Amino acid sequence: MSTTATQTPTGPRKGVLGLVFLTVFLDMVGFSVIFPLFPQMLDWYVAEEGPESFVGRLAAWLETLVEDRFAVIVLFGGLLGSLYSGLQFIFAPIWGGLSDRRGRRSILLFTLTGTALSYVVWFFAGSFALLIAARLTGGIMAGNISIASAAVADTHKKADRAKGMGILGAGIGLGFVVGPALGGLASGWDLTASLPDTPGVNPFSGAALIAFGLALLNLVWAAARFPETLSTTATTAEKRSINPFAAQGGLTFPGVRTLNLAYFIYFAAFGAMEFTLVFLAAEHLGYGPLDNAWMFVFIGLTIAFVQGGVVRRLVPRVGERKVATLGMALTLPGFLVIAAVTKTAAPAILYTGLALVAVGSSLVMPSLSSLASRYVPDDRQGFALGVFRSFGSLARVVGPIAGGLLYYGLGALAPYAVGAVLLLMPLMLTRKLPDPPANAPG
Repeated sequence: MSTTATQTPTGPRKGVLGLVFLTVFLDMVGFSVIFPLFPQMLDWYVAEEGPESFVGRLAAWLETLVEDRFAVIVLFGGLLGSLYSGLQFIFAPIWGGLSDRRGRRSILLFTLTGTALSYVVWFFAGSFALLIAARLTGGIMAGNISIASAAVADTHKKADRAKGMGILGAGIGLGFVVGPALGGLASGWDLTASLPDTPGVNPFSGAALIAFGLALLNLVWAAARFPETLSTTATTAEKRSINPFAAQGGLTFPGVRTLNLAYFIYFAAFGAMEFTLVFLAAEHLGYGPLDNAWMFVFIGLTIAFVQGGVVRRLVPRVGERKVATLGMALTLPGFLVIAAVTKTAAPAILYTGLALVAVGSSLVMPSLSSLASRYVPDDRQGFALGVFRSFGSLARVVGPIAGGLLYYGLGALAPYAVGAVLLLMPLMLTRKLPDPPANAPG
């Protein structure tokens, strides 16, 4: 049965790009606020519930895998992150497909509401079970970026689509810079003293309150200003599978499967690098939390600058496929430079590698996102971008696990050396991608 959106945009909507930027920025800030709190979380919940509780047994099991306490904490954070990403992998195509049938605005408002509710659960997460429930809710409702990507595709001509995806990527990059910074500041804001009689309030409720406030602002702003971008001419007549792997099989348009595979391999290698980077910096350069914070600020600002400024000028000249290929060609030597970081190496070597990786990924991500939208017709934008983003989420599950196993099994430099070899695959796949059809959407 065919369904349509309720409004018909006649062309690119003025101001939509700014709204999309704000939406993903606030969403990423709220999502990443929790990252600096993982060390305290593990210790607090174990102390609160005891060594025989589920979280206590989880901590004990992690300690059997690695001897380093810091590694245990990071693995704990990785598990919580993987839980979120795994659910995002499942649900992103669902929300994207629904947005193709019911409109971007209504589904975006629904997922934003669910995200805000997940932070409410986190605020009252006096037990580890409620913390898990909050992450489950957040992962299920994590469809905002795929819907925002579809809105960019709806409102931008094919020549400008990579520019729009670049601005979206800049919002994500800046969000990942600001979020952990706010989380670090919130770590000293303990509401248990000021709200001693409120059930469920915990030492992390302050960060949850910040995340909720940002999510509520995002929801109110989107409800007031975000227009329907899906044209009433964009309809869908078939029933689509909710299985992301089956969904991949249903996207038979030329280039789509190759594109998603290249994106998955690239992002898995990137995730392995990102996950193990703090270990490498601490082990070989003696970096502490503040040094690591500045390292990620450098990465985030570089990504935001390149995606927000360079991509929109470069893509119209050479096309998305060549820009993505260039990005992968820069990422690969970046991995090798990071792999050369030894205990006697200067920090400048690390930052050189990080600069290559940050610039490379900044070229790859918006270019592949743009291609994902241009390979499919108008009525498949949300669905196709949801599938595309879901494979990125799956990579967020696989990459950190593989990176951790390589790091502790083969040595500190293994994730980067192996990652460099793996990057040859998406590099070759991207070079073989077809150009978008002449009648591509937009």
